[in-house]
Amino acid sequence: MTANMNLLKIGSLLAGAMLLLTSCMNQPVRRRSTGYATSGQYGYQKSSPEFHPIRKKVALLPFYNESPFGKEDLAVTATEEFRKELGKLRNFIIDPEAQALFGTSKEIYAGGGMKLVQLTRKAKLSGVNLVIYGRITHARVRQKTDEIGVVRKTKSYAESVVELRVFDVHANKEIFSEKMDGNINDSSHKFFLNERDGALEYRRNLLRYSVRVAVRRFLPKVDKLGSKLDWTGRVAKIIGSKIYVNAGRKSGITVGDILKVMTEGQEVFDPESGALLGISKGEVKGTLEVIDFFGGDGAVSILHSGGSVTEGDFVQLY
Repeated sequence: MTANMNLLKIGSLLAGAMLLLTSCMNQPVRRRSTGYATSGQYGYQKSSPEFHPIRKKVALLPFYNESPFGKEDLAVTATEEFRKELGKLRNFIIDPEAQALFGTSKEIYAGGGMKLVQLTRKAKLSGVNLVIYGRITHARVRQKTDEIGVVRKTKSYAESVVELRVFDVHANKEIFSEKMDGNINDSSHKFFLNERDGALEYRRNLLRYSVRVAVRRFLPKVDKLGSKLDWTGRVAKIIGSKIYVNAGRKSGITVGDILKVMTEGQEVFDPESGALLGISKGEVKGTLEVIDFFGGDGAVSILHSGGSVTEGDFVQLY
């Protein structure tokens, strides 16, 4: 009797264990996201960056300062601040050689933007997706200091306005134009400064900071803009069965990616005004499969489907 009861207990335990094991097997596998911190109290948006977007190549042209304050120093400050902050975004990669093709922001403004339109063909061949340029339209520092006392309260105000423009090479048109201010104030107790150079350096630093503030305010909008645009690359070379593309690991391409090969779109003009309405989408000629990388930022692919792929064809992520 005792032996039978023991057998029943063992059978019950085995049945319970089998039931628990079956229940666990039926549960979905939870994979840990490799993305950034996402939730909750800090309000970050959840992302799934297991596959990062392909980064658009940007030609960042040196800003110029048309205000009477700060001169070239302020223009360099604006350019380098934007370069640093843009480099932190995963939608873009700055092409260090593109400036030689387009020149400076001052040259673009002087030509009314026509230089960009004229250079669109060369820009497409170079793999540049966007041209970003800008200028400082206003900058000044104002200070008010108490008239009496050894320790004098100084109130300082820095004002700046920066304009930023983005030109889409493949659409052959400007897609963003906006101004941001970097107005700040700095109230602090300072010992009276007898040295003129010290006071001037303080004003320069305050103005530099104001411009940095203005530049940073563009980043959320530019990042959002970049996420909506399609990446476009080029077939750089064909050697035998291997097809070389002008974007690789650095741009976000991964082995196994399928790229569609596109013919070049055609410019569409308004029949009455003659104004350029935009660029039509090209036709799909075939697809490529990425198998390897080469150089600083290039990918090696093979024909996946279709045919008649030629050097200079456009490619997009399928």
